[in-house]
Amino acid sequence: MSSVHPDIYKLQSKIANLTMFDLLPFNQQAHAETREFLQKIVDILLDYIELCYDRREHVLEYHSPDKLKELFNMTIPHDGITLQHLITDCATVLKYGVKTGSPHFMNQLSCGLDVIAMAGEWLTATANCNMFTYEVSPIFIIMEHQVLKRMRRIIGFHRGDSVMAPGGTISNLYAVIVARYKAYPEYKVKGPTALPGELVIFTNDQGHYSMKMAAMVCGLGTSNCVYIPSDKAGRIIPAELERLILEQKAKGKYPILVNATAGTTVLGAFDPINDIADICEKYGLWLHVDAAWEGGLLLSNKHRHKLHGIQRANSVTWNPHKLMGTTLQCSTFHVREDGLLAECNKMTAEYLFMTDKFYDTRYDTGDRVIQCGRHNDIFKLWFQWRARGEAGFEARVDRLMELAQYQVKKIKEMPDKFYLLMEPEFVNVCFWYIPERFRHMKHGPEREEELARLCPIIKERMMKAGTLMVGYQRDGKVPNFFRSIISQDAITEKDIDYMLNEFDRLGRDL
Repeated sequence: MSSVHPDIYKLQSKIANLTMFDLLPFNQQAHAETREFLQKIVDILLDYIELCYDRREHVLEYHSPDKLKELFNMTIPHDGITLQHLITDCATVLKYGVKTGSPHFMNQLSCGLDVIAMAGEWLTATANCNMFTYEVSPIFIIMEHQVLKRMRRIIGFHRGDSVMAPGGTISNLYAVIVARYKAYPEYKVKGPTALPGELVIFTNDQGHYSMKMAAMVCGLGTSNCVYIPSDKAGRIIPAELERLILEQKAKGKYPILVNATAGTTVLGAFDPINDIADICEKYGLWLHVDAAWEGGLLLSNKHRHKLHGIQRANSVTWNPHKLMGTTLQCSTFHVREDGLLAECNKMTAEYLFMTDKFYDTRYDTGDRVIQCGRHNDIFKLWFQWRARGEAGFEARVDRLMELAQYQVKKIKEMPDKFYLLMEPEFVNVCFWYIPERFRHMKHGPEREEELARLCPIIKERMMKAGTLMVGYQRDGKVPNFFRSIISQDAITEKDIDYMLNEFDRLGRDL
């Protein structure tokens, strides 16, 4: 196995022993030295990119935490280290990291390495602009405004407002904050004294834990995040939602929000948005759709029907860093009602968001968000979208769906070695691997328990071999099973064949 070898990246001897204080801006004459240092960093990154796409390469070189501490001294020194040492550090970090861009990395919802989005991130880091006011980030603020407006139109919101947030968990937190403000606007000033009683939110029992986290952060309490039973496919049962709403109201509590998930984390299930929207309208509840994972399907004419009814939501989370393959992190939150984000979150900090500026202060985004300083997550998305076009994103999404079905077909062709948990709706393919000694055992709860017990063992072998990364989960109804994610451009049918063969190699003797 080759890798990014730290000892091959050598600076010229005349600058190898210099430090950062010998470069720009400390030494105004050090243009050549600064360029050479940065060029060597670029060389390391370009080599690493090639390794990510090289199928002969391992996904990782695994070491235990204690061993990794021995292999790489990460101590913060009293005096700064040399430029050569910094170069070696960069190569060493990549050597011991996980190649999430590898076509054999199918472990997380966010994976792959889009070189256009990555190049956008390089530019973003170089520009180093804060996204809270137009005066500091004029071009990026306008870019964000235009892209988010386009995303709202794709959702079906013809007005409204949007923000970019540091991950889907925070985007979902926005939903609870805004829903609470909409129901009880006095809460913003008076806090809990403005409430008539305990507030309650509802979410799929297969949904992301971020809604429970939002209940905790917003002071509702985790017990007031009520889980709605799901069917065998992982979708909310609407009748159960209505039953629970009435049950909570009978207890003297005040429901405010229902979260429908478009793409559950484990099974990739789609909640029935239209049915849920009917119930929300009936009881006057805010409907949020967590489409963090599967929002990208809205770009596909063939598959966007899976999110039918999303235009009826009051708010939507959509993470381009998942299905669209934008580099981490890139999460968006969209509200159908215009002006609500500003009403809810505005603190009128006049030392920063002055109202007497000479330009249109509606472009100062800082007073619409719960952050102050905000990272520029828009340029890489805009850059990637410009490169692909909407047709390119549609082709990507359709291709990933095709590959997931290819994997299902291959699994069904090997019933002695694999057992499909369910027919997938999306690119989450859930299955058990069956070692030789269990192949003549009738499938049922007893065999599922045995196969589940082996999942951590196979994963350990996988990690230590470094040849593949696929995660295992449980969903509360069945024990451990494997879940592969097909969500990056580099994966082909041959990589899926490789994955299944590697499972057989790693687990056959268990």
